[in-house]
Amino acid sequence: MESIIPILKEAREASRHLARKGSGEVDGMLVALATEIERNEAGILEANSRDLARMDEANPMYDRLKLTSGRLHDIAADMRSVAALPSPLGVTLAQWERPNGMKIRKVSVPFGVIGVIYEARPNVTFDVFSLCVKAGSACVLKGGSDARETNEFVVSMLRSFLADRGFDPAVVTLLPVNHEATAEMLHAVGYVDLIIPRGSRRLIDFVRDNARVPVIETGAGVCHTYLHSSGRAEVARELVFNAKTRRPGVCNTLDTFIIDASRLGDLVGICAPLADKGVEIYADERAYKILEGRYPFLCKATADDFGREWLSLRMSVAVTDSIDETVAFINRYGSGHSECIVAEDADAIEVFDRDVDAACVYDNVSTAFTDGGQFGFGAEIGISTQKLHARGPMALPEITTYKYIISGSGQTRW
Repeated sequence: MESIIPILKEAREASRHLARKGSGEVDGMLVALATEIERNEAGILEANSRDLARMDEANPMYDRLKLTSGRLHDIAADMRSVAALPSPLGVTLAQWERPNGMKIRKVSVPFGVIGVIYEARPNVTFDVFSLCVKAGSACVLKGGSDARETNEFVVSMLRSFLADRGFDPAVVTLLPVNHEATAEMLHAVGYVDLIIPRGSRRLIDFVRDNARVPVIETGAGVCHTYLHSSGRAEVARELVFNAKTRRPGVCNTLDTFIIDASRLGDLVGICAPLADKGVEIYADERAYKILEGRYPFLCKATADDFGREWLSLRMSVAVTDSIDETVAFINRYGSGHSECIVAEDADAIEVFDRDVDAACVYDNVSTAFTDGGQFGFGAEIGISTQKLHARGPMALPEITTYKYIISGSGQTRW
């Protein structure tokens, strides 16, 4: 296999050219590109159909891989939203003056080249491109083989469009799908400034454990919803149904429903709508006794069914006796992604918000909202579950860095 270093050098040079573009020119390009995506809908969907034909529809990744006319229009709308946001570059984050008259400014600047490794999610191609370019960085994309034809078509379209608009097309680069390209990018110190993995726990762990380039970890989403003793059953029913069935294959979907023991009488009613979608429930001993004979798709949970990211129409149910027990359960089994409490008691909500260790904590709101677009960020480049530099949905501010600019009138230090 040929080295990808020459490709990465082109991306580095393209990032320097991009830095000279004004924000208005970049925004105009993104708005025009959104229209180009809609105009090329037929070609994008045709390429996507070839990828879909190679995947079993029962595969949890199928929904992530699939593009539709509606999803493409949403992608175009997100791109316009990104274009409408203020530029994250050149922002004075802090400034102060020292006693000697020296003035210091902390100013946001691009990373340079951002590499993103992801699996069967071609929408990521569009989101990463729009955010990276808006943030002044070139992007190097390493998609999975499942989405090969879609990504190749899309990136070819992007590069052609960029060239026509006077941008260096190497602002976006798609690497080969082989493992050798991944390994070389992970070690491309000096060519790639940052790597962001998006995908399975296995992929994320591999990137984190093998990269020499700095990594922002976008962790797996093991998400819980908890009905406190003070919570409203009808709210829990709606939130559980939405978080589990809206898009079962995405990271913000519900994996475990936790119910306070005092509310077990509400369990059947809360779970009933899930049966219409064929959701399989893996219940602990106490929940199983309540649901047995009253819920059609029921299994006894094992220890492995908690702390599991199902990515399908399956979930587990656990019973707890107090909010402290619930918080301990979530902090043991959760992945630090998104957690929800259904409660009316303000003290219980305060305890949950304070003590649950997660990037996003919801009070009476579905975890399905953990999404950059839903947070008003235009789009997202991933959901970070780490605590260094970025946490939660990452968008424009999280993919910039900063420099200090120091000015004076000839000050010296001896």
